[in-house]
Amino acid sequence: MTVRTRVLILVSAVAVLAAVGLASVLHASARADRRNHTQAGGPGVTPGTVTLRRPGRLVFRNMAWGPHRDELTSVPASAPDAARTASGLKCLRFHAASGTGVCLQAVHGPVSDTYRALVLDARLRTVDRYDVPGIPSRARVSPTGHFAAWTAFVGGDSYAGTDFSTRAAIVDTRSGELIPSLEAFRIVRDGRPYRAADVNFWGVTFAADDRTFYATLATKGRTYLVRGDLRRRTVTTLHANVECPSLSPDGTRVAYKKRAAGLPKDAPWRLYVLDLRTMRETPLAEPRSVDDQAVWKDARTVVYALPGDYGADLHEVPADGSGRARRISSAAVSPAYLP
Repeated sequence: MTVRTRVLILVSAVAVLAAVGLASVLHASARADRRNHTQAGGPGVTPGTVTLRRPGRLVFRNMAWGPHRDELTSVPASAPDAARTASGLKCLRFHAASGTGVCLQAVHGPVSDTYRALVLDARLRTVDRYDVPGIPSRARVSPTGHFAAWTAFVGGDSYAGTDFSTRAAIVDTRSGELIPSLEAFRIVRDGRPYRAADVNFWGVTFAADDRTFYATLATKGRTYLVRGDLRRRTVTTLHANVECPSLSPDGTRVAYKKRAAGLPKDAPWRLYVLDLRTMRETPLAEPRSVDDQAVWKDARTVVYALPGDYGADLHEVPADGSGRARRISSAAVSPAYLP
């Protein structure tokens, strides 16, 4: 091969790479531009006042394309696909109870993003803010509004190799006292004290007594439902193969996702409900893999997100294993029901 031929090949390769790069930039720019315009047939969204003290409302992150994408929006809980009222506040993850909200946000920087948690009052005003060490994945407020929790994916733990690990934090919204990681709690597994370098927690859910919580514990390739005690700073394993628990309004059952045998590695979960009095678990009638922390709409129904045309849609299914799953709202995620 002559020098001239090599030069021509090099120039051609550079030209092709430049064309691919330009096409990618133009495609990304066009997609970003489309996301700023309301999609045909999508939900109506108008700006207005959103409050966390209005019973019978459902508040969630709006995923519909348009000027209010990613903002917290409110609809009647009885009509989740109704026109939305947008608050102007953007959150990646959100939850609320008793007039307290927690909003997990990205802070976009010139080189990379950072993340933070905002504790909100009933008018969505920021009461406190906390740094979050990685990409947020779960948020929850206790039924009293006195505690809030969040989970983030983090990197750099030596035991995790190239995979992410998690950090779960809890804050007392009255005093501002922060527990930055549940890994500081004493663990009791199968009746005995337990310690390991690879312990991870995520998906906190609270009881109404301002003391008890439930969460996921992962270690040695297994996951467990744990019951936590905020006063004693302990967690105790209750049941294996449980992730992202969600406590029912009466505190007697936990909805969760469970790894089911024989399913693909990238979609291994099915929804179950565990009766905490009998430890009997019931599979729910959702046939698809659910990678979300469900919420309880009421004592009979759980709600969760599945991938949709504009990011995610909300679905519901009876909590007793009967009936069938159905979509209740498109382009929506992180719901919180205001009783």
